[in-house]
Amino acid sequence: MNKNTSLFNRLLLAILMSFFALGGFAENIENTPRYKKRVNQYRDLWLSMMPTYSKVQYAGGMGLVNVGVGWSYGKNKQWETDAFLGFIPHYSSDKSKITMTLKQNFIPWKKPINSSFTLEPLTCCLYFNTVFSDEFWTQEPDRYPTGYYGFSTRIRTHISVGQRLSFLIPDKKRFFSRSVTAFYEISTCDLYVVSAFTNHLGLDDFLRLSFGLKFDIF
Repeated sequence: MNKNTSLFNRLLLAILMSFFALGGFAENIENTPRYKKRVNQYRDLWLSMMPTYSKVQYAGGMGLVNVGVGWSYGKNKQWETDAFLGFIPHYSSDKSKITMTLKQNFIPWKKPINSSFTLEPLTCCLYFNTVFSDEFWTQEPDRYPTGYYGFSTRIRTHISVGQRLSFLIPDKKRFFSRSVTAFYEISTCDLYVVSAFTNHLGLDDFLRLSFGLKFDIF
């Protein structure tokens, strides 16, 4: 055995010994309470980021059809945060458009009707909607006199109130959802409110009715 071969064998043996030593060290770390606590914290963080439900909503100043996911939280899950993508067909405008909506919901209380149905007598919502199109702007273009509009046409602020009825799906019939909730909302936006006071509009001119379904995953 020449000198180079002997040196190579020693180096290989040192690498193997280091590998097994590190493996044992890592195994010892994994068994420590501190390591387990940190792993559980990361796992809980990832689980908290997973959506707890999905939604489909028709109308509401967000688009003709909107699909999204959301998160429920709070002591009795009375708070919800939704993220929607919506679609405006071309017959409503010059061309089809995509919208995005962030929505915050508050459900003050829930009233069980029986073992299967639960009524949510009141829902209160605040949401912000934008349209992906060059036709809308955030800052007033120079072609208009200063203060002519006074608001952004790209971002609309909405408020709504509504009601919900939830049905708990039996365990044997569950596929991807543990419950289904049907809801309706009556909404308006900042532009409609301003127009209602300045142009004396009727209720049907600045209030919008929407319907939707919520599918609880967790």
